[in-house]
Amino acid sequence: MVETKVKKEQTPRAKMPEQSPDVRRRNFMEVPLGLTPEMAQTEASRCLQCKNPACVEGCPVSVNIPGFINKIVQGDFEGAAITLWQKNALPAVCGRVCPQEIQCEGKCILGKKGTPVAIGYLERFSADYAREKGTVELPKVASKTGKKIAVIGSGPSGLTVAGDLIVKGHDVTIFEAFHQSGGVLVYGIPEFRLPKAIVASEVSTLEKLGVKIETNSVVGATVTIDELFKEGYDAVYVGVGAGLPRFMNLPGENLIGVFSANEYLTRTNLMKAYLFPEYDTPVARGKNVVVLGAGNVAMDSARTAMRLGAESVKVVYRRSRAEMPARAEELHHAEEEGIEFVLLTNPVQFFGDEKGRLCGMECLKMELGEPDSSGRRRPVAIAGSEYTIECDLAVVSVGAQPNPLLTNATPEISLNKWGNIVAHPVTGKTTKKGVWAGGDIVTGMATVILAMGAGREAANSIHDYLTIGW
Repeated sequence: MVETKVKKEQTPRAKMPEQSPDVRRRNFMEVPLGLTPEMAQTEASRCLQCKNPACVEGCPVSVNIPGFINKIVQGDFEGAAITLWQKNALPAVCGRVCPQEIQCEGKCILGKKGTPVAIGYLERFSADYAREKGTVELPKVASKTGKKIAVIGSGPSGLTVAGDLIVKGHDVTIFEAFHQSGGVLVYGIPEFRLPKAIVASEVSTLEKLGVKIETNSVVGATVTIDELFKEGYDAVYVGVGAGLPRFMNLPGENLIGVFSANEYLTRTNLMKAYLFPEYDTPVARGKNVVVLGAGNVAMDSARTAMRLGAESVKVVYRRSRAEMPARAEELHHAEEEGIEFVLLTNPVQFFGDEKGRLCGMECLKMELGEPDSSGRRRPVAIAGSEYTIECDLAVVSVGAQPNPLLTNATPEISLNKWGNIVAHPVTGKTTKKGVWAGGDIVTGMATVILAMGAGREAANSIHDYLTIGW
């Protein structure tokens, strides 16, 4: 056993093949190319098959990680996908965008002395193999219960709730405000990180199980939650995310050329501006672009700007590299593609020309002081350090907030001071009977897998309510 463990520790972690930076920085095709079956089996063989797998504890939806990896070792790739689907309705998505490094892989025993098993790569491989072969059987659906659930929002949280409840025998209808289902997976995450075809395939699986999806349905405007109950729905889940952009309230923020990351990415992703000239979606194209913020959304915006033809793209962030919240992989990819990080710099105001178009941004240099409430060192302005960055397009990516449309129409649902829905931290129950909520509308902007975890817990609670009571 000791010799086997040493051998597994010495086997190098799989390196994902990728498009070269010089090529991919000007196209929207997916950057990582996926593992071959041989690479997947070699990587899977590194797993120690721990009796008490810490990796499962690190997964918000409790995927049987050793189980699906062992199937790969045996060459049963379809069995690996089936094992994944038992706990995760969106494995091809999670394999691409989940922060495995701080979740499942972050708990991997091999990571204590070396590199953890590439769980995300293997999850992606299994899901892709099953989708491409198209031979995997769907999960079995329980006998119909006669109960109806309305799921508001078709992002990762809502899709998880729908997938869990449909297999328990309940009827599920998803109400999506946009013309396409997928939520943030399609409007927020670029094609080069998460191809739309992947999301469509995952959603299609749910539809094959019996989930109904009604697009162009803005709950709170076209229909209210109370009206859904009157129409015969027995429970409602709210998973509408946090899609309202947040700005910095800087002078000049209303100039032509200053956009929220929400609008910029939605036009490019959901409205398919990345497929020009096939789709002639109006989208801003800058020569000198600045992106304010340093999270994953900021990296998505910066890398999108580069692909839309920018000559220069700068990410402006008021802290240092160590405090940047984006995934290390996203930071690495951005730098490889020529994105410049302008650190310890805080924007002060935007400048415009005589036509009201953005032409520059004044900044202050910063230094780091004591840690703030987030645990990161607080940036402090350096007096007299003002300077100007030339730019003709600015994308503000400093977070988002809940759209109040639905909650304004449902006053019985309590909100916190930020406008997020107050829900039980485990069950997702809100202050309105029969209504649950989860994902970014409750927590604020977070990760896909955490939203899915909230959906999983809420689905269990909804099932209990429908079979036992509130």
